[in-house]
Amino acid sequence: MELNKYIDHTLLSPDATETQVDTVIKQAIDNRFHTVMINPYWVAKTHQALEGTDVVTATVIGFPLGATTTAAKVFETKQAIADGVDEVDMVMNIGEMKAGHYTQVADDIQALVKVGHDAGKVVKVIIETALLTDDEITKASQIVAEAGADFVKTSTGFSTRGASVHDVELMSAAVAGTTTQVKASGGIHSAEEAEAMVNAGATRLGVSHSMKVIGKE
Repeated sequence: MELNKYIDHTLLSPDATETQVDTVIKQAIDNRFHTVMINPYWVAKTHQALEGTDVVTATVIGFPLGATTTAAKVFETKQAIADGVDEVDMVMNIGEMKAGHYTQVADDIQALVKVGHDAGKVVKVIIETALLTDDEITKASQIVAEAGADFVKTSTGFSTRGASVHDVELMSAAVAGTTTQVKASGGIHSAEEAEAMVNAGATRLGVSHSMKVIGKE
């Protein structure tokens, strides 16, 4: 399995330096990862560095809590698009999901999907499976698919745990028959773990330990 093609090579730590960003960009180019995933501040730099390569630029929106307003998420997304981003990974309003306020959750997602798709960008939605029950994971995945997002994503990597095979199986079943795909992110540290996520239905992987996963660390 060519895992590099699935990987969003990720650096989202708050203390990431320019030197570390440069390293991640070089690793992504050299190993032909799908994406470099960085915080919004680094989008313009990353986009410029990746021009002429097959690697795309991605960033996070409303990260890592998802509890900012829709207007703030829309602004962040528009700024990222202006800076050259190709894909945005937004965090769902988790509190509203837990409260059963599904209309508010859907409206938040749809606003970002519209902004992203109007600009021809890929939109992923992080539902933070660590904080949801199985039924909530299924419902959230369905809401994401109905909102027209390109991916439903497991985790930020900043909560109580990352992705699990069980999460991915639930999400894959929930979006079956739609155009929405599944991204597993957080806690993937080996090729075996990565392959298990793909076998469970993930078509994209968010990985901070990408070099280890592909056997080069």
